[in-house]
Amino acid sequence: MPVKRRNHGRNKKGRGHVKRVRCVSTGKAIPKDKAIKRFIVRNIVDASSLRDIKEMSAINDYILPKLYLKMYYCVEAAVHQRIVRGRSKEGRRVRTPPERKFVRRG
Repeated sequence: MPVKRRNHGRNKKGRGHVKRVRCVSTGKAIPKDKAIKRFIVRNIVDASSLRDIKEMSAINDYILPKLYLKMYYCVEAAVHQRIVRGRSKEGRRVRTPPERKFVRRG
């Protein structure tokens, strides 16, 4: 029978069973290897509050900690929220990652 994807939409390869994670959007339990994963790093407070905190801080050069979140989405939620898009038959064969939108500071 013809298949749509060479990995069947999973990243399992030899593991018989994979633990399930919860989708942050729908709450659906999905296999961890099938989930669309996004890692979000952002400040704990917004920019205007950050400026106020820096001005009122007693410690000079204090850097507020960041918030690190690993988000898991089921396929339906990721497509609906446009985190990923459906691709054509030829486009699904392209395995190179897309261009990154941001520039890393080093």
